[in-house]
Parts: sequence; C-alpha cells; structure tokens
Amino acid sequence: MEYGNAFTRLCGIVERLRGEGGCPWDREQSPQSLRGDLAEETYECIEAITGGDPVHIREELGDLFLLVTMISYMHQQEGLFTISGVLEGISEKLIRRHPHVFGGAKAENSAAVLENWARIKVEQEGRKPRDSVLDEVSRSLPPLERAFKLQKKAAKKGFDWSRAGGVLDKLREEVEEVAAAAEDAKEKDALEEELGDLLFSVVNLCRFFAVDPALALGRTNGKFIRRFKHVETRMKEKALEMKAENLEAMDRFWNEAKRLPPPAGADP
Repeated sequence: MEYGNAFTRLCGIVERLRGEGGCPWDREQSPQSLRGDLAEETYECIEAITGGDPVHIREELGDLFLLVTMISYMHQQEGLFTISGVLEGISEKLIRRHPHVFGGAKAENSAAVLENWARIKVEQEGRKPRDSVLDEVSRSLPPLERAFKLQKKAAKKGFDWSRAGGVLDKLREEVEEVAAAAEDAKEKDALEEELGDLLFSVVNLCRFFAVDPALALGRTNGKFIRRFKHVETRMKEKALEMKAENLEAMDRFWNEAKRLPPPAGADP
C-alpha cells in the first residue's frame, strides 16, 4: 500500500496551516498548548476502539496523526529536529529492539521479548539502569493508569497476591478503614489517605482479574451518563425539577433506566 503520498499531503497541509497566510489559531499553537488536546484525542481514540466502530476509529486516529505531525513540525520550525527524523528514529528503534525479527536473536514468547527490550535499552542505547523497576513507570501518567502499571511491575517481580480471596479481603479492610476515618470530619488528610488506599486496592483487584481499570471506569461512566439522561428526560416529561426534594422520583426513573437495554454499539 502507498503510505507516502497520504502522509506527504498531511505534512503539506500542516505546513500551510502554520505558514504565512495560514490559520491564525494553528499559528498560535505550541507543543505546550497542544498537550491537553493530545491527551484528549488519545482518550477519544480509545473510546472509539472500545465502541468497535471502524468509521469513528479512523476519524480519531486521523486526529492523533494530525496532532503528532503538528507537534513534530513545530519542532522542525524551531530547528530542533525534523518530521523525517521522528519517523527515522522510531523505525531504527523498532529494528534495534526486535533482533528476533530483524536479526539473529531468539525470543520464544512475549516475556523473552520484553527481557530483550529492557537489556537493549541499557546495553545498546546507553540508558541508565533504573534503581527500581517502578522507576520505569512514567510519572506523567494519570493516577489511575499509573497505579495499574506500578502494580503490574511489582507483580512481575513476584510481589503479588497468590489468590483472589486475599485481594478481596484487603479491599474489605480498606473499606472499613475509610469508614473509620470518615467518622472524624476534621481528619481530612487521614480520610484522603484511606480513600487513596481503597482506590489502589480496587485497581489491584482489576489487575488481578486482568481488567483494565481505566476501561472499566470508562464503561461505567458511559452507563451512568445514559441512565442520568433518562432520568432528566423523564423528570422533564413529568414537569418535575431536578433537585434533592424530588429524589424519590429521580430514583424511580433511575431504576427504570437500569431495566432498559443499552443502545446499539454501547456497552451494556
């Protein structure tokens, strides 16, 4: 397949947008200003993949391509590196880190691939060995994803629960500690700490059962949105205001929403 022409066209459009007589908004942007957009578009792409809609996935991947190209071109404009340099860099890295594909090395399974990957980063790329395996987890990740990856790293070193019951017992223990901390309204720091421990334990339970907590929470967010919108619609039909005094009616419509089948393409 021909990739060059399509990517060349995209680069040309980006150059035009950023050039003299281009788009004022695009010309004002910087790598710093686009950081939030990059994160947002990544999550939208994840949502599209979860939904399984190829048209939506293609669109969101296009948005990501645009941002990556735009940010690369901004650095090219500053003379720091080029778009071609970015592409060459990742191509060279892929070849270097896959000697079992492009060289004579052997890797019988995924674990061996990851072991080779870590060794190559130190021996060939000159990266300083980490003081801890946990240092390999980026500090810039959102807390939920970072907790998940920290636990996975620790588990690979054997620091893990041997059975699901132990994880569930720990979760119950954390719930009790949150309840105890909540009794003293003045101890906000203690409550924050205990709630953090509870969330960490929930993430651990997800990991133990091979469930990505970010995807699980995203699915629940979508379910909550659908049900709450149903409540809003039904309250409007009954000419009832959305307020605490009408909680009984809202709760009734919420239970009604729970019985409705999810729309096509949505998570159940």
